Amino acid sequence: MNKKQKLEHLKQKVEGDPDLPFKAEATTLVFGEGPINPKVLFIGEAPGKNEDLTGRPFIGSAGKILEELINSIGLTRQDVYITSVIQYRPPKNRDPKPQEIAAFQPYVDKQIKLLNPKIIVTLGRFSLAKFLPNSKIAEQHGKPTQINWQGLYLTIIPMYHPAAIIYNQKLKQTLKDDFQIVKEYL
Repeated sequence: MNKKQKLEHLKQKVEGDPDLPFKAEATTLVFGEGPINPKVLFIGEAPGKNEDLTGRPFIGSAGKILEELINSIGLTRQDVYITSVIQYRPPKNRDPKPQEIAAFQPYVDKQIKLLNPKIIVTLGRFSLAKFLPNSKIAEQHGKPTQINWQGLYLTIIPMYHPAAIIYNQKLKQTLKDDFQIVKEYL
């Protein structure tokens, strides 16, 4: 199997897992999308309403902000891979619990290993915790960290979730500045 087939096979395994949280309430799986050899992998928290309806990650208000930020560093959405630590929408968009994130972890881990990106940008505290547990986004944002994660040498660049701008316009420049760090690492 080639990489594309392996990703499709993994997606089918996620869809076929009856024990994943939120599967019964969600409309559709939001596995992720992008090229199979991305330089940059963006990992968010969980699908929202628009994502749940379409099966595509980051297509609502936060997605528009993310796309603008990606464009600001000379890339397009088609150049990057986008996924989340939770791939079904939590009820009422509530925060995922640790055991719910853990249920998706084996699948997300396999997805990351298959994609093998140069840079992983964590969007928000839940994806940050996957790689840098007990870290605070306010302290870590924009600080590239090289880690050995399950045998892969990765650069993690933590950032605020794009939705944060919706609630706090002061973070807009912070996110723009943090995205310039991604550009430097490319």
